[in-house]
Amino acid sequence: MITVTNIRKSFGNLQVLKNLNFEISKGGIVAILGPNGSGKTTFLKILLGMVIPDGGHIFYQQKDIAGSHAYRKHIGYLPQIARFPDNLKVREILAMITDIRNEPASPEPLIELFGMEKFMEKKLGDLSGGTRQKVNIVLTFMFDSPVIILDEPTAGLDPVSLIRLKELINKEKSKGKLILITSHIMSLVEELADEVVFLLEGNIYFKGTVTDLKSKTDSVDLEHAIARILEP
Repeated sequence: MITVTNIRKSFGNLQVLKNLNFEISKGGIVAILGPNGSGKTTFLKILLGMVIPDGGHIFYQQKDIAGSHAYRKHIGYLPQIARFPDNLKVREILAMITDIRNEPASPEPLIELFGMEKFMEKKLGDLSGGTRQKVNIVLTFMFDSPVIILDEPTAGLDPVSLIRLKELINKEKSKGKLILITSHIMSLVEELADEVVFLLEGNIYFKGTVTDLKSKTDSVDLEHAIARILEP
């Protein structure tokens, strides 16, 4: 599904990614993990075409994404911080994104799932951080995208909404979709992820299952496994 070969990226003298090579051949939930500055968000932005790599290639469905934009129709993206004009109403932002993508959207079940009905006529600037995050989740999942990228998706969510988000992620996984997720909440990753790609200093330190990573680090859970990797 996605093949990454020799991806490199520097910002000035800072080399963020150093010859990344890995392949994700099927659907499922893959966590892209690593400490701050490890290159997680940079990699995701390269995959989305938002950042141009210094070298290397990414192939989606065996086609090089370089110079292409059509593949983005296959991706739903929840950024870590989504910014839209504060004066737009929730209903207006949903309509705008539907018009921009120009493809079928089904926001209604998601609006009901997250209890958003009473917020549809409210402006984004008047919403709490958690409610804005629910809007962003609706925007991400209302299209039938075979690939979904979630960058810190739980930010600001209350416990009920978090449970519903996890159920939604697993529902999309059951359809054979690929879900890439970054999160600092290791319990969430351990609960959801089929596979982990751990970046460290611009390289892949580990790629495999959570169970394998815990075994490799002789740890009882993912949180302690990551801590053991990062210990000086």
